[in-house]
Amino acid sequence: MTRVVLLGSPPGPIGSPLPGGQHVPATDISLASQPGAPTVYGRLLEQLTSLDPQPTTIARPGDAPAYRAHAGQVVESQDLAGDLRALADVAEGATENMLIMPADSLAHDELIYQLTKAKRAAIALIVRDPESAAEEPSPGEARPEIGGETLEGLPMRTRVGLGRVISVGTAYHAVTRPNAALLGPLHLHLRHTALLAETARELADLAHLFGPEDDVTELLVLGLVRKGVSVGLYERAGEFYARVRDQREADEAQVAMSGYDEDRVRLDNAVKGADGFFTTFFVSTYSRFIARWAARRGMTPNQVTLISIALGLLSAGAFATGTRWGAVAGAVLIYFAFVFDCVDGQVARYARRFGVLGAWLDATFDRFKEYAVFVGLAAGATVSGRFGDGEGVWTLALVALALQSGRHLLDFSFGAANRRKPPAPLPTLELKVVDDVKLREELERRRTVKRGGVSGLLKFWTDAGRFRSVHWARKMIVFPIGERFAAIAITAALFDPRVTFLTLLIWGGVAAIYTLTGRLLRSLA
Repeated sequence: MTRVVLLGSPPGPIGSPLPGGQHVPATDISLASQPGAPTVYGRLLEQLTSLDPQPTTIARPGDAPAYRAHAGQVVESQDLAGDLRALADVAEGATENMLIMPADSLAHDELIYQLTKAKRAAIALIVRDPESAAEEPSPGEARPEIGGETLEGLPMRTRVGLGRVISVGTAYHAVTRPNAALLGPLHLHLRHTALLAETARELADLAHLFGPEDDVTELLVLGLVRKGVSVGLYERAGEFYARVRDQREADEAQVAMSGYDEDRVRLDNAVKGADGFFTTFFVSTYSRFIARWAARRGMTPNQVTLISIALGLLSAGAFATGTRWGAVAGAVLIYFAFVFDCVDGQVARYARRFGVLGAWLDATFDRFKEYAVFVGLAAGATVSGRFGDGEGVWTLALVALALQSGRHLLDFSFGAANRRKPPAPLPTLELKVVDDVKLREELERRRTVKRGGVSGLLKFWTDAGRFRSVHWARKMIVFPIGERFAAIAITAALFDPRVTFLTLLIWGGVAAIYTLTGRLLRSLA
């Protein structure tokens, strides 16, 4: 579960007040084009029911009765300081992760899901200025600014880079070279909720320094960043999000929203972004559509996993015949065994059906299929009689199996060690400091230190990944499962088992050396 806090106070950063200064609560703005014509607030509550059926809404006294007509708790607040203190009270009692959202949000379900399922301990929804440099400037390179041009009606007062928020500006706090705007939603892991409460109270004491354009979530991100929390970035990948202040804006937002294909975005998000070259270009281009077909017909990820296992065993059996047509059939079967191995995870992500059993089956039987194919290839070499008694091929098979098992062991052990490693602390800055110069100087100092020695070498290799050819070369050199199954299929169909095992040993050996070297360097750094 997730603790949800909805901010029902008048929106700050959207711009100037409405004509006549009249604030329209989200409970009074209808969405005529949506099924059932709900209000903005009512639709948002429906979307958040699975996360928190009783969310807390912070609202002005005049709007509170309208919010109380819906599910959840309503806390009245007179001003910005009251909003922050009320939020601090909720955070102090939180026993789950927290999602903080403006009550006037109009968003796709997929966007809310992606925010709450992100691996980052803190993540904020942003929109980036495409013309601004993503890297942080050097100290003295540019003068601090408080504002900037607006993006989507929001003041561009946020500096992002290095995959996270670097600095945030307010009416009081200056930010150097802003290149993004915060849209509103903020998701926070449980381990940061106590710090969030502390930060919100400190900000409440400074509320007299802020202006009407300053928003609660914007202030919270400012405080968390200055407290040393790494606030990650979520940029919309086709999902819709907008904040609406009145009926006219809601009508315009609904028209804009109708031009988005949320199901296609959900399907695209079902594909892992870190897949290898072969998986990306020869499997995921169409496997996602198989996944959607399977999910819509009620198939579970575990059922798809069983199909993959069956195809893998059939592939091993075809290879074991020792015939040319058996090798070709085995190659085709192992390819589709891998396709369905990708489909099971895509079904889980598309249908949002996850389980411990499925994760265990997927991880365990990937190895089982691969090793079964090794046995099938070696058995086929023996049956064919082209390699004498086949003892040499069996030796190659055992060495390939040992090499691959060793690589898996290293992968899991290094991952476990990394999970135990505490993250490097980020620089902090007192909330009362007006500019972000000291924050930037400390970040620049750390970057300068990393330019030399082992850290410098790792940074150089990381930066080289910006080039497409280097990026895919690095993906392929580690010999991921997609490349391994492709190598088995191609060499077994065109050549013989001995060539297959030699390919696995040579490429696998290079991958082991490359991976081990990189991990040793990272451990030293």
